[in-house]
Amino acid sequence: MEQTKKSTFKLLFYLKKNELKKNGNAPVMARITIDGTAKTLGTKLEINPKKWNLKYGRVEGKSAIALSINQKLDNIRGRIDKIYENMLKHEGFATVQKVKLSFLGVGVMDDALLKVFNDQNEEFKKLVDKEERSQSTYNKYFTVYNHLSDFISHRFHREDMAFRELTADFIREFDFYLRYDKQCTHNTVWVYTMPVLSLIELAMKKGLIRDNPFEDYEISMEETDRGYILKEDVEKLMKCKPSHQRYELVKDLFIFSCFTGLSYVDIKKLTTRNIQSFFDGHQWIISRRKKSDVASNVRLMEIPKRIIEKYKGTNRNEFIFPVPTNATCNTHIKKLMEQAEIITEQKVTFHTARHTFGTMFLTEGVPLESLSKMMGHKNIATTQIYAKITSQKISKDMDLVAPKFQAMEEAFCVTM
Repeated sequence: MEQTKKSTFKLLFYLKKNELKKNGNAPVMARITIDGTAKTLGTKLEINPKKWNLKYGRVEGKSAIALSINQKLDNIRGRIDKIYENMLKHEGFATVQKVKLSFLGVGVMDDALLKVFNDQNEEFKKLVDKEERSQSTYNKYFTVYNHLSDFISHRFHREDMAFRELTADFIREFDFYLRYDKQCTHNTVWVYTMPVLSLIELAMKKGLIRDNPFEDYEISMEETDRGYILKEDVEKLMKCKPSHQRYELVKDLFIFSCFTGLSYVDIKKLTTRNIQSFFDGHQWIISRRKKSDVASNVRLMEIPKRIIEKYKGTNRNEFIFPVPTNATCNTHIKKLMEQAEIITEQKVTFHTARHTFGTMFLTEGVPLESLSKMMGHKNIATTQIYAKITSQKISKDMDLVAPKFQAMEEAFCVTM
């Protein structure tokens, strides 16, 4: 039998004297304390403060009112004691939040995995509506919720799972479900399991569980080649005359991203206030990334400046560009790649332009530290990925060092 975890437990009844009723009575409150954490709840009882025994937490005297209230207090104490003991016996531990919820008749399933996840998603949606968080992140959370719901339904034939029921096997089986039933790639599994792990941390903070059942589960993102197009491909695209006028805007936005490193959402929220003259007399884009809220300061070169000028006054609001939806952009980019006869191994999307900026400017000699600041990376390790995927940079570096060995090479050739 599993040994129960010892904890300190205390129940105290007291009067809420600062909220007297019109009849002069004070509400009787109960304070439950477990392991130093306290929660209060109302007993729906009231008494004249003059008749309350502070030392014993009871009504003084043997009047009918005193006997009735004391009996009810004894019943409340008995119920709470029983709830606490049952939790220790069947679950191995008890938290003050769980004891309080159980006493109030709030079932454990009201604070179960999917219930809490759905509540979190609803709160996140409110932030999206206020444009404080991105719609794409909400869509990701919504997708994870659906996968988790399907997994619980198929694996456990349940509508939800209480946090206390979760074991280390749960997250491993969910991992397997994503990989083989949903055919998700490793990095997608990483993306989808992160919100679930965050829910466990939230449950621990709320006191719904004491220990992390997923503590031994480990997963990390695998480095993959970032899709990008070459400098000469960017030149091809710039010279390409789109077959339809509706492609022209997307072409310009894609090129703008190639020379600024801004993502789709950051270009969409770009306003005239973000364009500022800086210390060097040049114009800069001064902004913060929507995704991470990290500063991203990029000096404007001539090409992006001309694109900004081209669309000046086309919007009725403060935004610089009339940006179509991301899906529309990606559809048009596919057509543009075909028309410009640009062939790549990986699929080209709007986000490819950001990666193109990273590889193109790193290849041309921009230091990693500068590139990291421009791209708004939290960690330079993210920027270093671009250094690993372009052989052009290595070739250029070797071109710089090769002349230094020319004398040695000539001397070597003489001895051959």
